[in-house]
Amino acid sequence: MLAMGQNDMPDAPQERRVMRRFDMRLPAAVRITGDVPDQMLTETMNVSAKGVFFYLDKPIAEGSSLEVTLTFPPHITLTETVRVRFAAKVVRVENPLPMSRIGVAAVIEDYEFLKAISGQIQ
Repeated sequence: MLAMGQNDMPDAPQERRVMRRFDMRLPAAVRITGDVPDQMLTETMNVSAKGVFFYLDKPIAEGSSLEVTLTFPPHITLTETVRVRFAAKVVRVENPLPMSRIGVAAVIEDYEFLKAISGQIQ
């Protein structure tokens, strides 16, 4: 019988996700904090209670602070459309092939629900 040492098995990659991720394509408006007030429109690829993943056309650095506004449609909320704005920090950037979009993983640091006033969402 062969004796196995501690280092005979390769280490499995460490899973850093704590919360379950849901594959959700939700409309999102992304603004880099401190940047020009222009927003980039995109959609999420997946969302969890603590993070979000989406693609951008503009390069962004790890550690960048973002403001992201998501719109949850009635078929998800089971009521009416709900918009949530949150502060996030970029924790991973997936560099694409030339001419491809850039994958961005961000951790949610704080959030607020946006209220509707006179038929408009603020």
